[in-house]
Amino acid sequence: MRAELESILESARQLSPAELPRLLGDLEEIKATALARLAAPAAPVQAPDALLDVDAAADRLGMSRSYLYRHASRFPFVRRVGRSLRFSVNGIENYLRQQQRRHH
Repeated sequence: MRAELESILESARQLSPAELPRLLGDLEEIKATALARLAAPAAPVQAPDALLDVDAAADRLGMSRSYLYRHASRFPFVRRVGRSLRFSVNGIENYLRQQQRRHH
């Protein structure tokens, strides 16, 4: 048995019969919480983000460099680093998934 539960087991042995219903209620709350966590879907694990230069982003998106430069303000995955533009890999992947959903 887990060390955290040893004290609860000892309480169950020593509590008066009048106090046991409260203990059982508390244990049911703990059980319900644990079961809810088991049943909940796992949070998606997002890959660490990286920033691409315009050549790599253009290849991944199937767009020209000049198009990306001209329309950079329209894309949510563009990051300005100093005077240059960088493109979030995770942002591009999200954008491509959204485009696929719109066209299917």
